[in-house]
Amino acid sequence: MEKNIKPTTVEEQAVARGMLHWLWLTLVVIVVDQLTKQLATQMLHLYQTIHILPVFNFTLAHNTGAAFSFLSDAGGWQRWLLAAIALLTSFGITLWLWRLPKNDPWMAVSLSLILGGAIGNLYDRLMHGYVIDFLDFYWGTAHFPAFNVADSAITVGAILMAIDVIRHPDK
Repeated sequence: MEKNIKPTTVEEQAVARGMLHWLWLTLVVIVVDQLTKQLATQMLHLYQTIHILPVFNFTLAHNTGAAFSFLSDAGGWQRWLLAAIALLTSFGITLWLWRLPKNDPWMAVSLSLILGGAIGNLYDRLMHGYVIDFLDFYWGTAHFPAFNVADSAITVGAILMAIDVIRHPDK
């Protein structure tokens, strides 16, 4: 019978935890997000719509606010507030990944997806003053707010995190 011995020295603890190797997934999210935003910007004019499916369009939009265009008409100061929040959140998530036990890949994937999405949208906000959105789902005349790959990664990451917390409430 093998005992589960916990690391005792600082060096052993550092080896036993740390999921920064999952940052490759963060990088993939950032690259795919920025490439798709670049394509959308090259192919579409602002608010131009291309119908793809009966419930889905490509529609280029610039969001100066947060989710669901919250604060979009605040006058410009929100750019820096939202950028600061994204920067602090990204730092916190990176620290969380670094401290995460190596036997927790589910949480590492969720954090990496959220981090990639946060950095993808932060880049837009800093470089353009707005986030580029282009995915437009709708039903009849009701449209869900346009979003992008970064938003999708954040959402999937948050869902994975919620599932992980429900599956393992003791964590």
